This record gives sequence, C-alpha cells and structure tokens, in this order.
Amino acid sequence: MENNNQDFHFAFGKINYILMTVGIIILAVGYIMLTGGGSDDPNVFNPAMFDTRRLYVAPILIVLGFVVEIVAIMFKGKKE
Repeated sequence: MENNNQDFHFAFGKINYILMTVGIIILAVGYIMLTGGGSDDPNVFNPAMFDTRRLYVAPILIVLGFVVEIVAIMFKGKKE
C-alpha cells in the first residue's frame, strides 16, 4: 500500500465562514423582528402591525443579511 499525501482544503477560508455566520445572525434578527403584532380578537384592529420596525427595519436587515451571505461566498482571501 502506498501512502498518498494529498492536501485537503476546504472550499472556503476562515473569513468566509465568519462572514456566513454573521449573515445568518443578521437574517435571523430580521426575521424575528417581523414576528408578532397580531390581534387575539379578529374583530379588533391592531395598529402595531404597521409600525416602522416591521415595515422598514426588518426588511432592510433581511436584505443586508443576504448581501453579507453573497459577499461571504464570493470573497476570495489572500493566497498563502
């Protein structure tokens, strides 16, 4: 039997995995901010459904999270 010494390399570097983790956290926070605001009684209107957090902040965070994920995938680190 021959002992083949082949180098094993991951598809991404350490910085890519860190950026992916940050992107997933941003996405999770954005989706969590979208939840809630419903009413227990369907005959009562709850204006909390249309607040700034759900209409502007959460979607911006979600888009930002996807942008970070794309950057994390496309980022090419320094050659060693």
